[in-house]
Amino acid sequence: MNPIDLSSELSFRNVRSSGKGGQHVNKVSTKVELNFDVVNSQLLTQAQKQLLLSRLQNRISKEGIFRLTVQDERSAVRNQSIAIERFEAIMEAALTIRKRRKRRKPSKAYHASRLKKKKQHSEKKKSRSNDWRKNL
Repeated sequence: MNPIDLSSELSFRNVRSSGKGGQHVNKVSTKVELNFDVVNSQLLTQAQKQLLLSRLQNRISKEGIFRLTVQDERSAVRNQSIAIERFEAIMEAALTIRKRRKRRKPSKAYHASRLKKKKQHSEKKKSRSNDWRKNL
């Protein structure tokens, strides 16, 4: 599937971050909240929207908005670039269609080798039990 550039439909909001930074945290909004409206997207097809809504249902709100927050760094610019990278990775993973597994019958050689191993294991166990009884 061709990658879709959804960056034109992203909106960002800077919020006060918790965590490391000391007094800097109290005066600068470095936490980045990325919002993407899945339902009203012009770049996604209806099938892609349904795929995203089903696969990312825990991350999408009732209004159909995908939210991603990043507060890893002390810089809003770095947090925004991290948010974009994560968003692209999540979307790529959610939009890829996985191949269905084709069921195959085990080969005769595999079946024979499996039975041979079972037989060897059985013989090993039998020989141990015979040794134990001889020692009594």
